[in-house]
Amino acid sequence: MQVDRTEVIRTCINPVYSKLFTVDFYFEEVQRLRFEVHDISSNHNGLKEADFLGGMECTLGQIVSQRKLSKSLLKHGNTAGKSSITVIAEELSGNDDYVELAFNARKLDDKDFFSKSDPFLEIFRMNDDATQQLVHRTEVVMNNLSPAWKSFKVSVNSLCSGDPDRRLKCIVWDWDSNGKHDFIGEFTSTFKEMRGAMEGKQVQWECINPKYKAKKKNYKNSGIVILNQCKIHKMHSFLDYIMGGCQIQFTVAIDFTASNGDPRNSCSLHYIHPYQPNEYLKALVAVGEICQDYDSDKMFPAFGFGARIPPEYTVSHDFAINFNEDNPECAGIQGVVEAYQSCLPKLQLYGPTNIAPIIQKVAKSASEETNTKEASQYFILLILTDGVITDMADTREAIVHASHLPMSVIIVGVGNADFSDMQMLDGDDGILRSPKGEPVLRDIVQFVPFRNFKHASPAALAKSVLAEVPNQVVDYYNGKGIKPKCSSEMYESSRTLAP
Repeated sequence: MQVDRTEVIRTCINPVYSKLFTVDFYFEEVQRLRFEVHDISSNHNGLKEADFLGGMECTLGQIVSQRKLSKSLLKHGNTAGKSSITVIAEELSGNDDYVELAFNARKLDDKDFFSKSDPFLEIFRMNDDATQQLVHRTEVVMNNLSPAWKSFKVSVNSLCSGDPDRRLKCIVWDWDSNGKHDFIGEFTSTFKEMRGAMEGKQVQWECINPKYKAKKKNYKNSGIVILNQCKIHKMHSFLDYIMGGCQIQFTVAIDFTASNGDPRNSCSLHYIHPYQPNEYLKALVAVGEICQDYDSDKMFPAFGFGARIPPEYTVSHDFAINFNEDNPECAGIQGVVEAYQSCLPKLQLYGPTNIAPIIQKVAKSASEETNTKEASQYFILLILTDGVITDMADTREAIVHASHLPMSVIIVGVGNADFSDMQMLDGDDGILRSPKGEPVLRDIVQFVPFRNFKHASPAALAKSVLAEVPNQVVDYYNGKGIKPKCSSEMYESSRTLAP
């Protein structure tokens, strides 16, 4: 499907196109793109009579992770000439920043007979269709005509839809226990005006009751509302980190316990069929093909667990499937597939199904990464397993520890075992805790049973498995206050102008 085409640049062999293409980006999908360059004859803009100068194919993930991708233009028959094409990406996003505001008031009208007013403040955003949307309601300060409300945080999007000139309506009420709160007064402002309270300054407004203003000649106001503080907190997106040079380090761990069945038997989950990949391979390739676009060296550590390994045939829960403990990395996803196929005949499938050691192994690398204090490497561990975990307490402990690190764990359940324990590790239903009761800092585990995708495309599996990763990356780095590594000045300024 043709997305768009650039303007025509006449009589030029080194054209720079001004036209921007806007494409939706989904980390969890492989989005294949093709760029074609045509030489259009001067009297005609149609492509039918144009000369094809060459094409280039890549994925959107490759462009995003490199920010600037140059490749040769290939002619018919995939022959490369001297021409090349360069594609530059930048993120066009809404404003994800949030703002911290602290209001107080003085000399508010007293609405109560026997005590003082109990004031609270509401802020509304005025929408284009003349409706108003409540953005924030402060707590009530009891019995006080000069209240100081607690500071609060709100996203710039919800405050003003990213438009600093949008009108904001602020109303002060006197709280009543029967829910019929008394109106004290109101004022309007904008986010632009509120930003005047940055760097220790104050902004203030007269709080007006229109009825009193119309009736009373000498009416001044119903009090003053003061904004003491306006702090803007920058929120960075997943693309900010990837384009800033953050690499996704992808590690695979494969279950070689005896419950998988003898690999020589066609009923085994590890059976190597001459014409069709088994479930382990299908899951590995579906997820790995997406992750490899975000890893510059395309070298993937691959481990096995639950088998007796040569030469002593002792049980190991974190052995390199290429049997090189000093360098467990395989070249590309294809390298992992080959190492898996060649190691199978050399192993004795055994048990138990312990996954804590492999989580701890990757967590060790991730904790070394935290010393850099920058967004250089984020670790994704893909665990492919057929069964019930036997070291659940240790696994919970390991996940709680890993939730403090730049790391996510994806578990794909292969076969038809009872995976109810796995669902518990995926914190979607409630907060996962260690055996000592310590909660996870953030949800880092995604569990998917492969059987749900047996007859679906590999893309559907990858989408379900990887959909949470961008948010997990952002939660980690934003939570630690770590900015993207190198966002050039040009890139920063272009983001603020983006629609």
